[in-house]
Amino acid sequence: MRTTSNLILFIISVAFLSCSKPNSYDILIRNGLVLDGSGEEGIYADIGINADTIAAIGELDEAVGNQEIDASGLAVAPGFINMLSWANVSLIEDGRSQSDIRQGVTLEVLGEGRSMGPLNEKMAAEMAENQGSIQYDVSWRTLGEYMNHMEQKGISPNIASFVGNGTVREYVMGYENRVPTDEELSQMGSLVQQAMEEGAVGLSTSLIYVPSGHAQTEEIIALAKVASKYNGMYVSHIRDEEGKLLDAVDELIRISEEADLPAEIYHFKASGTANWHLLDSAIQKVNSARERGLAITTDMYMYNASSTGLNVLLPAWAKEGGHDRTIELMKQPETRKKMIREVDFHVPPENILLVGFRNKDLRHLIGKTLAEVAAERGKPANETVADLIFEDDSRIQVVYFSMSEDNIKKKLALPFMAICSDAGSYTNEGVFLEQSTHPRAYGSFARLLGHYVREEKVISLEEAIRRLTLLPATNLKLDRRGALREGYYADVVLFDPEKITDHATFKKPHQYATGVIHVLVNGVPVLKDGDHTGAFPGRFIKGPGYSGSD
Repeated sequence: MRTTSNLILFIISVAFLSCSKPNSYDILIRNGLVLDGSGEEGIYADIGINADTIAAIGELDEAVGNQEIDASGLAVAPGFINMLSWANVSLIEDGRSQSDIRQGVTLEVLGEGRSMGPLNEKMAAEMAENQGSIQYDVSWRTLGEYMNHMEQKGISPNIASFVGNGTVREYVMGYENRVPTDEELSQMGSLVQQAMEEGAVGLSTSLIYVPSGHAQTEEIIALAKVASKYNGMYVSHIRDEEGKLLDAVDELIRISEEADLPAEIYHFKASGTANWHLLDSAIQKVNSARERGLAITTDMYMYNASSTGLNVLLPAWAKEGGHDRTIELMKQPETRKKMIREVDFHVPPENILLVGFRNKDLRHLIGKTLAEVAAERGKPANETVADLIFEDDSRIQVVYFSMSEDNIKKKLALPFMAICSDAGSYTNEGVFLEQSTHPRAYGSFARLLGHYVREEKVISLEEAIRRLTLLPATNLKLDRRGALREGYYADVVLFDPEKITDHATFKKPHQYATGVIHVLVNGVPVLKDGDHTGAFPGRFIKGPGYSGSD
């Protein structure tokens, strides 16, 4: 009897052990160099994936996969996280997210100072009216509704979003440049609360733009305290990246400390040749805050040029009421003359490249510098700025060559530096070719791994993968993302470390990076043998304050 019982127990235990390590998987990745996101040295191992989850990592020689991928000669890493993405509109047009997917990006983090919700009826109407080449119905009103809309529409990458203080402020106060009343501040706080409960990962600001920058520090602290209650973070395009950079860093640190939440500086930089030396002091301020126990981090893209509107050269008073107000002021002859006199070139006109126009009649100027266009028109550069903005009836997208290559390497060496594109995610065909763009839209992540890791050896490959994956996932408090671990979601990138290369240039930016071979999002292949599969497994990734149910 005892012998029979022991035999039965042995059979049960063998069956249990067999079940605990399944010998078949939906997808089996073999023979790859697994870089798990921790920054530790990689190991050669197999990865078994079932449904959307990593089921096993190790020697899986006896296992079989319904689909098997030979990763010999390839690095296998967690999906990369784009900490500052402007793919919110480009994904509406084309959910494949090709320029980023082909670099290994599996999560787009949206919402720099402005987010796709909340919208009141006036804001929704303006969003519909001010669309460019990409046309879409504004069928949502809250941030959560937009994110769910995108997931249901079908997208290849995952998406997450901050709620922008600029959007919240416009909802309540329009473009008024004043301190909010207690009632208005309470209403803004309620909107932030709603967004956090819908799944926003935190509060963002973009303080060189209006109406975000109309908010004083105390107002931002009040809203950041709301995000803090939901375990979110604060992230900011800080108030100045030039001569007052250090004051702007101090403001972010103060907000983090008084609102009691982690904070990140978007695209950390010292812009303008005269200000490059300020970067060392800015880094010292961040390090000092971290030594005091504050969770201050930064992110960056891999280029010595930024991209934003030509209108940032206009005096602050000319932008206070938003673009429509700027155009109204330009129609007043004396006011227009004053505006032109006060145009402030933080970089010279020959270092300003025109890349995007709303008016088709002006698109022949794409690829020229402001200096070249001014010379063609026979007018001073400051007057050309006003003329172009008025003729295009837009802010006009430009590239500013304003940063130091040495500073890029110095920033990249910082252990708390995450990576971003600060751009949309495009396809190099169709409507996207009507405009130029910054090459960071096609190359920021590949440029990190190819140029700065393989060629310049600024940081190791293992550390670069940590910056792309576990660091931002931890900062954002994402559930089971950012690492290759059993039980984590199967966002996986397979690339050739010896061949990954960016090809986009400032003159010809619409060129895909190469060297990424396979990409899986939630266990579904979206890139296979370097080609997009057309799959749309991307999800709305909620922040830690999410109060709904999936």
